[in-house]
Amino acid sequence: MNTASAPAEEPRWLTDEEQRTWRAYMHAATLLEDHLDRQLQRDAGMPHVYYGLLVQLVEAPRRRLRMTELAMNAKITRSRLSHAIARLEKNGWVRREDCPSDKRGQFAVLTDQGHEMLSKAAPGHVSAVRQAFFDRLTPEQHQALGDAMRVIAEGLQPKDAGADLPWLR
Repeated sequence: MNTASAPAEEPRWLTDEEQRTWRAYMHAATLLEDHLDRQLQRDAGMPHVYYGLLVQLVEAPRRRLRMTELAMNAKITRSRLSHAIARLEKNGWVRREDCPSDKRGQFAVLTDQGHEMLSKAAPGHVSAVRQAFFDRLTPEQHQALGDAMRVIAEGLQPKDAGADLPWLR
């Protein structure tokens, strides 16, 4: 039995143009997230990820979601979600409720105070998103970028039960 391993396949290195595109994406994504995070910290006293959690809750039926669904939608680990919800509870913006059909499950519920905070924060945030993102793109660029990001997201979110995804950790 030959135990010698086959030679490793040569990596498919990025072309110069792919490298420029990748670095431009990484640079823009980092700057955009920082820009939006600083705007929300300054104007609403919360990080961007917390704002996203509140938006999910305000859009959910009865302003409540199972914690596991909230983590999945936010694409964050359960540990990070738990920490975020604890901070949002401390601010009075969210409360947890036990799930009557599953003793281990919990709901995150947007409070009236959280709804009010979100209503105050939303105009400034949407203005920052529009100024930093959409106003810089032509309608064709917006469409192409949206199409490309959906393809990438679909490819990175496997459907199999054993997938290593943040909300399953």
